[in-house]
Amino acid sequence: MAAYDLEEQEQIAEIKSFWNRYGNLIVIAISAALLLIAAWRFWGWYQTSQSAQAATLYTELQRAAGANDAKKVRELAGSLLESYPGSLYATLGALVSAKTHFDAGDLKTARVQLQWVVDKGRDAEVQALARLRLSAVLLDDKAYDDALKVLAAKPPTSFEALFEDARGDVLQAQGKAAEARAAYQAALSKLGGGEEPARELIQLKLDGIGAK
Repeated sequence: MAAYDLEEQEQIAEIKSFWNRYGNLIVIAISAALLLIAAWRFWGWYQTSQSAQAATLYTELQRAAGANDAKKVRELAGSLLESYPGSLYATLGALVSAKTHFDAGDLKTARVQLQWVVDKGRDAEVQALARLRLSAVLLDDKAYDDALKVLAAKPPTSFEALFEDARGDVLQAQGKAAEARAAYQAALSKLGGGEEPARELIQLKLDGIGAK
């Protein structure tokens, strides 16, 4: 029993020695881990809260757009872009706002909203959609060179035909028939199967230009 007690005392002494040497580090490591867990949980709560608030604003914006209340749409879109710029709702809000103001004849605001999506959007396809819409606004505003610059960016593959078609529209408006024809032909070559309505529309544009 005495031998056992001695062995136990030695183990206790070793534990005390280990704790004296590494106790502070262990406490610090455990504290850091707990803080990390708490921060992660807080971040998750914060993200959820931010997303919910952004969703509420976006819902209000959609209602305002449905009521054709351009002023309210502009205010709500501004709040979304300022307070929740990294959220999907901000991007969607800017697109809705752009359409509302375009329909209201406010091309300047529509351009600003679409340019924000082009510059700040995080999804390549959404950015491509914004570029297409922005080029249409610029075309309507007769800002042809600016429209071509917007369409100069390389889009995702699924948007290549649409970009060429839009380029053809701008070039046709500029009176550059040969270049417009080339753009429309490029658009046709990039269309996949099952896109007959788009193909027929582009062919009509080509026929409207006339033979080469």
